[in-house]
Amino acid sequence: MDFKAFIFDMDGVIFDSERAVIDCWKVIAPQYGITDIETHCIAATGLNEQATRRIFKEQYGEDMPYDEMRAKRKALFIERFDQGLVAVKQGTEDLLSFLKTNSYKVALASSTSEGTVRRELAAAGLIEYFDVIIGGDKVTHSKPDPEIFLMAMEQLGVRPEEAAVIEDSYNGVRAANASGAYTIMVPDLLPPTDEMREKADIIRDSLSDVLEWIKENE
Repeated sequence: MDFKAFIFDMDGVIFDSERAVIDCWKVIAPQYGITDIETHCIAATGLNEQATRRIFKEQYGEDMPYDEMRAKRKALFIERFDQGLVAVKQGTEDLLSFLKTNSYKVALASSTSEGTVRRELAAAGLIEYFDVIIGGDKVTHSKPDPEIFLMAMEQLGVRPEEAAVIEDSYNGVRAANASGAYTIMVPDLLPPTDEMREKADIIRDSLSDVLEWIKENE
């Protein structure tokens, strides 16, 4: 295995936060008479704020007060989870520790805003493991565009063929595949489809399984 770097998504890969965010939307949406919000949250999984706004507006109309609702959803999430209460996914720290101990470069490339990413990683005691952190507000194009992964590779100083990306969402897997990196899918809310099996180089159930795969192939 010739990888020099591993690039992680955050929500649904490192944190069990995708469901937590959807649950907050499900509290806020009825206040505005909006139904079936979960379906469209899942459709927006892996997308940045601008792309998510577009999906919601297309579904519920341009009059939807998306920014107001998002602010309330964000406040509720912070109230519930911002003290490090969002569960860290199985095997996360073991994998990150192994990568750092064995001199791999490690990046975080998330569609969530960089300030939120840094705050949540720090609260969980994980920020020290990452050489590069990029949030969705730092790129022009949201996943499934590969821009964020290519930016991470550039900042790490590696070529796509030297990098592996770990993703859970369909849009994340599409972006990783398009970047030219080795693509590892660890499913969260969304089960693998035929498209995902085609675009992902491997699919593993957890980060613990990814760690075992790395050890077996070193």
